[in-house]
Amino acid sequence: MNFAQLLEQVKLEVTRFFHTNENSALTYHNLAHTEGVVLHAGQIANHFQLADREFFIVLTAAWYHDTGYLTGTAIGHEQKGADMAILFLKESGVDDITIKEVWDCIMATRMPQRPQKQLEKIVCDADLYHLGTSDFLSNNKLLRKETEWRMGRKIPKSEWRKSTIKLLEEHHYQTDYCRQFLEETKQMNLNKLKEKDDSGTEDPVAIEPAPVAGSADQVHQPAKEKKVKNDRPDKGIETMFRISSSNHQRLSDMADNKSHIMITTTSIIISVLLSLLLRKLEDNPYLVIPTLLLLTVCVVTMVFCILATRPSLPSGNASHEDILQKKVNLLFFGNFYKMSFSEYDMGMKQMMNDRDYLYGSLIKDLYSQGRVLGRKYRLLRIGYNVFMFGIVASVLAFVVAVVFFGH
Repeated sequence: MNFAQLLEQVKLEVTRFFHTNENSALTYHNLAHTEGVVLHAGQIANHFQLADREFFIVLTAAWYHDTGYLTGTAIGHEQKGADMAILFLKESGVDDITIKEVWDCIMATRMPQRPQKQLEKIVCDADLYHLGTSDFLSNNKLLRKETEWRMGRKIPKSEWRKSTIKLLEEHHYQTDYCRQFLEETKQMNLNKLKEKDDSGTEDPVAIEPAPVAGSADQVHQPAKEKKVKNDRPDKGIETMFRISSSNHQRLSDMADNKSHIMITTTSIIISVLLSLLLRKLEDNPYLVIPTLLLLTVCVVTMVFCILATRPSLPSGNASHEDILQKKVNLLFFGNFYKMSFSEYDMGMKQMMNDRDYLYGSLIKDLYSQGRVLGRKYRLLRIGYNVFMFGIVASVLAFVVAVVFFGH
């Protein structure tokens, strides 16, 4: 089963469902949240190097885990989302064992979370990934607004803060990956909430002084200047990079598989020619030219296919000046495999602290992958063309030799 293609169908189906049943009151449990959970589930799954089937299970569960919010109340939404996933997967011909594991992963996200298996733990951590990020406070406000809509009343900040503190204190990340990278920031978020709670004060609200009647400020100045936010969609950008990189990797795997098929095929033909046919050329000299033509075709095809899969390796030792000047892409192993860990650690920390450097490196990485793919497919196309036309010419040559010179 082609799990990559099926996962794309899952994405399209869930995205269509969110757009069709869009509810503006769902300020938190919406498509943006789901895409974020899918992104983080993919990151954790890649860390554990899951196979295609397990990767499909985790991401499918991530796509469907909150779809139940659009069908009714928040209570029991996991069951509703799991039912939707089962219906779609059965119609798509997915086996019962895989469907059961998707079901288990979705149901494991029920609060309090008690996942049992690794795949369930990955989905649970992806669902509450934001607790250990700098986006926690903004997401918490969106969740509070949505909860107020569901309850039909305003929730005092102190009451919401206490419930959030309780959530953070009782929550534990399930995977080593999230404990390593998110636990510290989650604790910082918890401490900020506790400091506000201990102070007994509500979040300050800015009050603008009233303008003097008849003054110029009253005419030309707005009552309140709002902080301009960066409208660049970070989650969308990260999703774009992840999907593009994943697509490039799969295309590269496809090219390698095509090359291996052709190398295997030509190897078999060459073996047969060398072991059987060449022995009979002395008795059948009219087969010399067709045999040499076929042998040449196979060798040339094999050469181009080997060139398509042969790796190229850069120097692997980027200089300190290259890192400072942001000229090197540290996301590709070929640029750092000869560097010392201290130099690489310094460079990566500089990249993580510099948004433009980070995105620039990701752009370079995608571009480099595209260049490599272009070279692979160009050489592979040449090899396939040589084999296709060469086989036809060789067969015709054998036919002509046998018909006209065989007697």
